[in-house]
Amino acid sequence: MSDTNVKRAGRLDTATISDAMDKLGIAGQCLGIKPLSPDFRFAGRAVTFRYTAAAKPAGSVGDYIDDVPPGSVIVLDNGGREDATVWGDILTSVAHRRGVAGTLIDGACRDTDLARSLGYPVFSRSYSMRTGKDRVQLEAADTIVTIGAARVAPGDLVRGDADGAVVLPRQHEEAILETAEAIEHAETAIRAALDRGLRLDEARRAHNYHALQRREQE
Repeated sequence: MSDTNVKRAGRLDTATISDAMDKLGIAGQCLGIKPLSPDFRFAGRAVTFRYTAAAKPAGSVGDYIDDVPPGSVIVLDNGGREDATVWGDILTSVAHRRGVAGTLIDGACRDTDLARSLGYPVFSRSYSMRTGKDRVQLEAADTIVTIGAARVAPGDLVRGDADGAVVLPRQHEEAILETAEAIEHAETAIRAALDRGLRLDEARRAHNYHALQRREQE
């Protein structure tokens, strides 16, 4: 797969991609994960990290940021914990400066004002001031993780917008994008028909609206 697919995903909204995934029977919606700002958007390849409860003595929360390629999406699996943050202002500053596309967290972040002021996209389950130091530690990098019940493998395509985030498994991304583009084309045609004065039921029938998201027979 080429990086052309990152650009294709960036032209589609998460709702349309989600509909395509439902039609194909592929899971990937990151449930319960929301952007810090409704203006935040990203599309990129996942670079994954998994956290666990801290050992005694505690391990590090991770100094990985300088090795993350520009344009990537940092994906942090903290098991949904909301009592121990794994992302804050220093990481935001460096990621923004290095051209990282965004950060996706199943867990909590903090220092949210800086992310908003820089326009650096952070998507998380929640936010809090409470540090993760000595509470959690980085256990594994470049590994399969879970974000909001969605499986994320290194290199998977990740898209985020005001509605949340979706993960397109690499082996299925071409089919998902093709299906999403077809859905977007049909819905654009429906909106154009409505602008011309056509009734909603007629416009939907003309463009097979009710079958757009219907799951395909296996």
